[in-house]
Amino acid sequence: MAGLLSDAAVIERVFKHIDDKTTDVGDELWREPVENYRSMDRHLAELELLQRLPIPFCPSAALPDTGSYVARSAAGTPLVVVRGEDGVVRAFRNACRHRGMQVAQGSGCVKAFVCGYHGWTYRLDGRLRHIPHDDGFPDLDKAEHSLVAVDVSERHGLIFVTQKEPLDDGALNGLDDLPDLITPDQQIFASGDNVSDVNWKLSMEGNLEGYHIKPTHRETFYPYGFDNLNVVETFGNNSRVTFPFRRIEKLRNVTPASRKIAGMVTYVYHLFPNVSIAVLSNHTIVTISEPLSPTKTRFINYRLTNVGTLGDTDSERAERDATFVADTGGKEDAARVRAIQDSIASGANEHFTYGKFEKAIVHFHKSLTGMLHRLESG
Repeated sequence: MAGLLSDAAVIERVFKHIDDKTTDVGDELWREPVENYRSMDRHLAELELLQRLPIPFCPSAALPDTGSYVARSAAGTPLVVVRGEDGVVRAFRNACRHRGMQVAQGSGCVKAFVCGYHGWTYRLDGRLRHIPHDDGFPDLDKAEHSLVAVDVSERHGLIFVTQKEPLDDGALNGLDDLPDLITPDQQIFASGDNVSDVNWKLSMEGNLEGYHIKPTHRETFYPYGFDNLNVVETFGNNSRVTFPFRRIEKLRNVTPASRKIAGMVTYVYHLFPNVSIAVLSNHTIVTISEPLSPTKTRFINYRLTNVGTLGDTDSERAERDATFVADTGGKEDAARVRAIQDSIASGANEHFTYGKFEKAIVHFHKSLTGMLHRLESG
């Protein structure tokens, strides 16, 4: 896979870092203006960018059957994504063509979308099928009143939506090199969302470095892992950060060809700009960060079993793993991010400084700044 190391190469690099007491480092520092975490102008520009890029909307596993749908707002726009009778996934602006009422809420499985205001009914492919008392709309062309489609693609186990004309092919850079991050045998066992009074970028940054592991997670993650020991890879605007567990040492006595990395590291994939996929010991988390304002974010979470897990025992292990992560390290990270957001208005900092141990964060901000400049220049 272009741009990413094999599992075997990751294991060897981790061993070298353990032996040398080192970690992957970047080539430069980055100074990010704190105004970018509270500015309305910056928020609106980021929303526009999110509408112009292919963004994961949900895992394919969230749409298992004909008529399965997910409806929510993405980059400020209500959308509904549905699997059609032909098995193809389609996406639409979630607005009836009569008076604009949303035709779907939450998630579920339907045979058609029925507007809850006046009963206009749409097929799964978006075509207008029925208008109650249609004699009140003489000469209305149903074909011209289909739900408004949005570009959608299904790849790597994810559903991507692009709401507006994409910037150019460069916006897709790196995505074609991804593996199937979510495979057909993985099952969603929990999903949900929560809103926090933080800028979406602050939370994303916490996923992209291990420099904070010991100070922040001294009693939770640190006893099982390492402080400031990561493999950091970038591909296109995206990145993958590897967080090894101490138990990876067990592989030293295993021949390289027989080594299995599953359960020995956490892989965190950052899909630029606002999605992370963490492959942990016993489950996988897909997190989509939806900016609601400069200082408020909705986090949509899907928790799935890992590749190759079967049966009730594996499902129970996945749920225990998810509970541990959410109730310990997850809460610790969230508390730090909220504290940072609260301090931004203090005037103490004009910018935040990201160092060489924060290579993936530097890559994130360089990519975001570059894409926003491209957007501004047209």
